[in-house]
Amino acid sequence: MHNFEIFISQFVIDEAGQGNEEALQRRLEILSEFDLLDITDDVTDLASAILDFGVIPEKAATDAAHIAVATIHNLQFLLTWNCAHLANAEISNEIKSVCKSKGYECPIICTPEELMGED
Repeated sequence: MHNFEIFISQFVIDEAGQGNEEALQRRLEILSEFDLLDITDDVTDLASAILDFGVIPEKAATDAAHIAVATIHNLQFLLTWNCAHLANAEISNEIKSVCKSKGYECPIICTPEELMGED
């Protein structure tokens, strides 16, 4: 954390606010330390385009929103443990293609382990 600026969006807070009450309070406390990125019309439009492309299913709309927030705000990395729809090599080129078609550069989407390498 000391080597990076860390940002989150309301989508992250919403997801962290689900589940076991004790665990969610701890998650929300940790997240309160990070700067919150705005959810703009551009974010909504890009998330819709990603969903319309069909690479991420409608039931995972929040995953498309995570990509859109990171892309619109020009982040270098999007860290996730979600390998179904986010850190997924099978769909990453398609996601990049959608972002590029809308005039944006998609961040590198990876797990924290992939970013930091092996200890």
